[in-house]
Amino acid sequence: MNSSVASPPSTSVSDHLSPQLLSKVTWRLVPYLILLYFVSYLDRVNVSFASLTMNKDLGIDPATYGQAAGLFFIGYFFAEVPSNLALEKFGARKWIARIMFTWGALSMAMAFVKGPWSYFIIRFCLGLAEAGFFPGVVLYLTYWFPARERAKVMALFYLGIPLANVFGAPLSGWILDATNGAGGIKGWQWLFLLEGVPAIILTFTTLFFLTDQPAQASWLTDAERAEHVAVMDADRATRAKHGHMSLGAALANPRVLVLALVYFLIILGLYGLGFWMPQIIKRMGFNNTQTGFLVMVPYGLAAISQVFWCRNSDRTGERRWHFAASCGLMGLGYAMTWLAPSPTIAFVGLIFGAVGIMCTMPVFWTMPAAFLSGTAAAGGIALINSIGNLSGYFGPAIMGWVANVTGNPSSGLLVLTSGAVIAAIIVLLMRRETVTQEPAAAVPGSVATNPITVTRV
Repeated sequence: MNSSVASPPSTSVSDHLSPQLLSKVTWRLVPYLILLYFVSYLDRVNVSFASLTMNKDLGIDPATYGQAAGLFFIGYFFAEVPSNLALEKFGARKWIARIMFTWGALSMAMAFVKGPWSYFIIRFCLGLAEAGFFPGVVLYLTYWFPARERAKVMALFYLGIPLANVFGAPLSGWILDATNGAGGIKGWQWLFLLEGVPAIILTFTTLFFLTDQPAQASWLTDAERAEHVAVMDADRATRAKHGHMSLGAALANPRVLVLALVYFLIILGLYGLGFWMPQIIKRMGFNNTQTGFLVMVPYGLAAISQVFWCRNSDRTGERRWHFAASCGLMGLGYAMTWLAPSPTIAFVGLIFGAVGIMCTMPVFWTMPAAFLSGTAAAGGIALINSIGNLSGYFGPAIMGWVANVTGNPSSGLLVLTSGAVIAAIIVLLMRRETVTQEPAAAVPGSVATNPITVTRV
């Protein structure tokens, strides 16, 4: 097959892929990336279900559990930027496969913890191992999808989180109850062993399935590759018009640092809820298996909501108010759960919180991709993700401390509510042109559309 790619004249280059090509690329890459994220997130948070019995077996109190669960993100922080730069150098296919193997092996090693210190060490190492997966995929998607398509593509990729809870939560609850004592092994140990295996298997399928760049895609025709390369070249050229940014400039850029703060505040909500929702629901009077099925409900509704929410954001080209409104719903939900006079209202609050956070995240990641490209994108996106994910340590740790003091994990949701409100305010104070892509406007006699407008914060 002829691998040469001839770009069409610039006057006929659109800033979006044709519907047929977009559909083909999406169906080829996105379902597989969702599967990888499903396994990644499940291995990251299955400790929340293991804690239902593991904490008692190991003598771990709520504060210690919260600190240990969050140590994952300290390791994650230190390795994130180097890992993403390595992905750009070696290619997504090889580097994502490497990440998956090491995280799968360390996730299985969690079955052998003997007390708080071994728990601390393995959680920290798991963060080192997995660092780079999420920002690596965000960077990878910028190679394949132009700016106007990214919110809905990110929404599809983010389905990995709610799906990990919709399917993984009842599975985890069932494993705890059904395997406990089998072969002389505790249920929580079986949980880590069984749920770590898929990452090992997917290591090898990733090496054969992913393609690093559109120009290398043998599964596209010559004409499709030519169109794809031309569109992505035009997308990069649009960002280059606003100035080339070096890696050092990206890491010190005020917009990058502001967005890192915003991401820190919303990640408080993601992991504060993710690591504690099973315990909050179990306190309502349910067993492990019932808790697993109930966790499905908020995340199932969130999965449906985020796809439609992000499609609307892409259709209108509006980012700030879509982000702020979903932050507001997240904060409202957490406040409802915290103040609820009944379990029913508390559960409705968990639904609002889950829908809000899952609608917030994909819209957020359209913002840094609007002005970063190349090595600057690799470093800037990784920096935002690594700083933001530090709150994955503080969120569970704060909720654990509050649970120790008050005897109720729901009390810690006050911190998550505050973070959501502050994040919304910061983004609304940013200039509209910085984070908003205007709707496309047809040009007579051409398929060209409006480029993204990017200015300073």
